[in-house]
Order: sequence, then C-alpha cells, then structure tokens
Amino acid sequence: MSQKRHAYQDLIMLFNDCFADYNTRLVKGADEPVYLPASELCSYHQIIFAHGYFSSALHEISHWLIAGPQRRLKEDFGYWYRPDGRNEDEQKAFEQVEVKPQAIEWILSQAAGYRFYISADNLNGEATDNSSFKEAVYHQVVDYAEHGLSKRAQSFREALVAFYGTGDPKAPILLDAFHIGAI
Repeated sequence: MSQKRHAYQDLIMLFNDCFADYNTRLVKGADEPVYLPASELCSYHQIIFAHGYFSSALHEISHWLIAGPQRRLKEDFGYWYRPDGRNEDEQKAFEQVEVKPQAIEWILSQAAGYRFYISADNLNGEATDNSSFKEAVYHQVVDYAEHGLSKRAQSFREALVAFYGTGDPKAPILLDAFHIGAI
C-alpha cells in the first residue's frame, strides 16, 4: 500500500485536472451520491460522491468512466436504482449493473494503493449470497487486465499511479495484485 494519505481532495484535484475537457467536476456531497448533467442550475456536469469518502469518489468516478456520451447527459446516467432494502430479484438486477464499475473501482483503488471492498450496498435488504457477484467482478478485472481499459479509465489509472507512487503509470495492470479472496 502507498504511504501517501488518501484524501478526497486529491481525487477531486486529479479528476478535475485529468478531465477538464469534459466539463465535468468531481464534487463532495452529503448522503446519496448522484451524477447530475449540466443544466440551467449548473453549467458543468457533476459527479457527486458521499460524505467525502475516498471509496465513494472512486466508485462514482468508475460509473462515469464507463458511461458513454449519451448516458453522461442523463441524471445518474439513466440507470435504474433502488436504494438499500432490495429483495433478492432487485439485488440481482443491481449486481448486474455494478460488475463493471466495481471492477474499475478495484483497479483504481489498487492504482492509488487503497484497499478495495466490494459493495453489495444492501445492508437492510434480503440476505443473499453474493459470491457469484464477487467472482463476476474479479473476472471483469481479469478482462480489463487482458484487453485494456477505456482511454479515460486508463488515463485516470495512470494519474493515480503517478500521484500515489504505486508503480510505473504506463505498466500494464498486474493480475497478481488482485485476488478474489481479498474482497
């Protein structure tokens, strides 16, 4: 793990520097994270993460890194979302759309030298076995390691590696750094 302190302010600075051309800013919020496209109320797109939590910022950034141009024009990228308290079917639907963002979050966490925790995000819902979800996230990490990240995701990964001093920013993703048992 990196010796540098993990402060959300650093993620804000890195993100805003990396993606200035996208008219998008990372913003510390309160309770619920949300993505808000530019509007009459705000001239830029906002990735709002919860409570200044480092992991929340990485997670919300991961959703943005996956979203294409059309999705970036919709609140919360146009995704279905039911808050904590989901039943088994709702939880499975939630997990399906969370595989790629959580895989990218894991890669970004590793790049920052920060511990990744998979999130089923359903503490008050029906108890479900999330082992297949964990495996799906891990296999998506493997896929990204083998086939590469998108240009935006790779750019941010490189910025994190350089800032936190966790290796060579241009080096490929090393799978030996990822173990399914770690999540």
